Amino acid sequence: MITMRQICIVAFVLIIFSCKEKEKQDESVKSESVVSTVSQEEVFLKKSLTLYSSFDNGVDADFAAGDKKMYSTPNRKTVDSISVGLHKEGVSILEGKGRFGNALEYKDKSKGYIYYQSKGNMSYNTENWEGAISFWLSLDPDKDLEPGYCDPIQITDSGYNDAGFWVDFTKENPRIFRLGVIGDRDSWNPTPEGPDNENPDFMSQLVVVDEPGFKREAWTHIVINFIGLNTGDGKAAIYVNGEMKGLRKDIKDPFTWEIDKSNIYLGLSYIGLMDEVSIYNKHLSKEQILALYGLENGVKTLLE
Repeated sequence: MITMRQICIVAFVLIIFSCKEKEKQDESVKSESVVSTVSQEEVFLKKSLTLYSSFDNGVDADFAAGDKKMYSTPNRKTVDSISVGLHKEGVSILEGKGRFGNALEYKDKSKGYIYYQSKGNMSYNTENWEGAISFWLSLDPDKDLEPGYCDPIQITDSGYNDAGFWVDFTKENPRIFRLGVIGDRDSWNPTPEGPDNENPDFMSQLVVVDEPGFKREAWTHIVINFIGLNTGDGKAAIYVNGEMKGLRKDIKDPFTWEIDKSNIYLGLSYIGLMDEVSIYNKHLSKEQILALYGLENGVKTLLE
């Protein structure tokens, strides 16, 4: 026979169990809410990612919507000179010295080019083109670079002055850091005369970055962010360590690519370290760029 005391004990146990289950549910809802708030920018970045190279597992990309392989060539206009892999003097992987994991180290200014193919890895659009390009650099430009222009990254199917994306350091000290998002040359300069760097129509298209703060013993995050290209009202901005440092509006010139000939060139005349190269098929908000800048373990966080 069940006594009143036993009934009370069972009821008490059931009440305690019910309370604990409710606490677990509340904690779960709270936890899901926090994760949702923290990771919504990361979700966008992951969905938009088209290329990522950490250099932790070699030179081929960790993730690619197109071809993952790195290519090398002594002359980018000669197709039959192309080889798969890293074959450029003075460039190698430096273990454990990257922003995260390994880095690509450029010891000398040497001839030749290394690159990833743009096809699939850049979301080229003839009508309304947007996207973002992200990477980390470590160098002292005035002390490390040899005389001459240096483009840490350059993306084009023909040249820096003809439908090209790039950042560069000018050729003499003190080095000036600039962003170039330059449309078709026959649109902005239909009757070219003299070097582009003496042409006011060319110079007016560049964005100069004031005090980018590069240091040899530190890492600097760069983002090239663009939207509306090939609409007649494009925009391109450059971010340094999560902060917008320059903006170019009203980009009217078209960007015409033969996509099979376009490449993502890394380290033209560059000397220093490079890491975490990633490309996105969407224009990024300020919050998304800050999330990218602050990823605890780099872009590989998005792939986990």
